[in-house]
Amino acid sequence: MDKISIFWFRRDLRIDDNHGLLEALQSGRKILPIFIFDKNILDKLPKKDARLEFIHSRLSLLHKTFQEKGGNLSTFYSTPIEAFETLTEKFAIENVYTNKDYEPYALDRDHNIEEFLFSKGIGFKSFKDHVIFEEKEVVKDDGNPYKVYTPYSKKWLAKFKTIPLNLFPSEEHLDQIFTSESKGIHSMSELGFEPSGIKIPDYDVSQQIIDEYEAKRNFPAVKGTSKLGLHLRFGSYSTRKAVQEANKSENITFLKELIWREFFIQILWHYPHTVKDSFKPQYDRIEWRNNEEDFKRWCEGKTGYPLVDAGMRELNKTGFMHNRVRMLVGSFLCKHLLIDWRWGEAYFAEKLLDFELSSNVGNWQWVAGCGVDAAPYFRIFNPTTQIKKFDKELKYIKKWVPEFQELTYAKEMVDHKFARERCLTTYKNALNADS
Repeated sequence: MDKISIFWFRRDLRIDDNHGLLEALQSGRKILPIFIFDKNILDKLPKKDARLEFIHSRLSLLHKTFQEKGGNLSTFYSTPIEAFETLTEKFAIENVYTNKDYEPYALDRDHNIEEFLFSKGIGFKSFKDHVIFEEKEVVKDDGNPYKVYTPYSKKWLAKFKTIPLNLFPSEEHLDQIFTSESKGIHSMSELGFEPSGIKIPDYDVSQQIIDEYEAKRNFPAVKGTSKLGLHLRFGSYSTRKAVQEANKSENITFLKELIWREFFIQILWHYPHTVKDSFKPQYDRIEWRNNEEDFKRWCEGKTGYPLVDAGMRELNKTGFMHNRVRMLVGSFLCKHLLIDWRWGEAYFAEKLLDFELSSNVGNWQWVAGCGVDAAPYFRIFNPTTQIKKFDKELKYIKKWVPEFQELTYAKEMVDHKFARERCLTTYKNALNADS
């Protein structure tokens, strides 16, 4: 039996500019591409999850492309260990190639797979693909990680100017794809999932979007954002290409957003406990109200504050929420309602198409005041004046909360001034507990 190698697709669902895929294709062995529908992850998802539909559609495109080259994609619906047990029984495998993932679950998974493969005499080779700079590549001069974005971004930009931004022409070597006896891709129904009814928006990384990003990005009624988040999350669009496009513009605000993403990725790698615990531990002493009825009204977009409600309804309907509005609804939950940021983080994790653990945790801890480089706890967005700043013609609100000027619209669930004072008192009590 001739030896083959495997390429394991994860968060890199594309043919072009795929680092690990190119390394595999140039290894001198025929390559079997695989994807594992990981039961450890899928079993926790809602049965109408638009992200799984998106993954499935991307895999279908990969499979079709490989078929055109005389190969195919094999999928598994199992745990990763079970999938590799099956593969090692069926094939003589030299190496497994993949691209790195930096989240806590992925790190544990890859460690276990590498040990299993080692016991079978099989190599496990992983490559940097998802970021420009990995967790240890942009650090302070003493080797410690940055905890504040601005100095991190300055070091990132300075280092970026010294390196070539090379793409990996993986799409040019697909003749090395191996044909297995796989029946093809698992169907959505085989995985136990149903159509979500949510349409995936097209992304736009045109120079106009990038050049005008700073001027338009804060206005939710304006088409001023790229909708690229989902595609970066699952790697259907290359991070290198996104940075390449952003770097063509004299305005670096869009590029800085991509740097924020890498900042949060390295924070989560260095401080994995922040998935559940506040980066600043004293904030875990806050006595949250955690009123379930209040949380339900927030989730449904029935708070009586139209910009908050518009954001939540947009999220529930489309899986997307404008970034400016995300800050407002997050602040409202933590500071007006005194509900634990972890509740909001979990709700966004379920609903957001572009959910990425590091950014979600990082941004929720930011609005709660308990994370790295956080907004100070006394910064409490006024949900009414935010309308005047960012939706003064009410176009966004009218789209998502058409009844907001009617008698049927919900009354404000809490008075802003009262909520602000209550929040400040609660936070102060927690932060001064030791003094």
